[in-house]
Amino acid sequence: MISATAGLVLLFRAGPRFLVAPDSLPQHVDVAVVLQGSVAGENARIAGAVTLLKLGVANQLVLSVPKESYWGESPIPAATRYVQTRYGPEAGAHLEFCETDPEVNSTEDEAKALTPCLTQHGWRSIAVVTSDYHTRRAGLIWRKVVRKQYPSAKVWIHGVNDPEFSAQTWWRRRIYAKTAFLEYTKLVWTGITMGL
Repeated sequence: MISATAGLVLLFRAGPRFLVAPDSLPQHVDVAVVLQGSVAGENARIAGAVTLLKLGVANQLVLSVPKESYWGESPIPAATRYVQTRYGPEAGAHLEFCETDPEVNSTEDEAKALTPCLTQHGWRSIAVVTSDYHTRRAGLIWRKVVRKQYPSAKVWIHGVNDPEFSAQTWWRRRIYAKTAFLEYTKLVWTGITMGL
């Protein structure tokens, strides 16, 4: 009981900064893969991946998208227009898509769905772009999935600031606290289900 209480106190003191664990990227990767997320999170992730593209760190920009939108259409034309309009034709020229099935509803599902697409293109150095609070869990999951499905590939996790989270002031806004609580819960679940 005392050790559990001490653990919770330490966890609270460390705060959600524990969730933020991005990797130092190498000078160059084949591709920057943007994971699906909320609208605000997705926009931040795309911006972060485009920055890697513009800096010459990544050769390609890949968006993970569902095969079908809520309205029964492919989201690819709208996503292409968005990237080209917001970031210019150069970003659009380096844009690719990896599609997922509607049943994909977790980071692990998304990693398992995207790895065959990445393998098919032959991209071996992969920067997974996600929200900063999601980097620790995404790293655990992506490394395990890629090690199993695509052992010749190397994965780095690149975190971007997400407007729905702040590790420094997580207790000041409801959305920050909610995000931190959910992500901690998912991290614990990941540890249990992946045998970590």
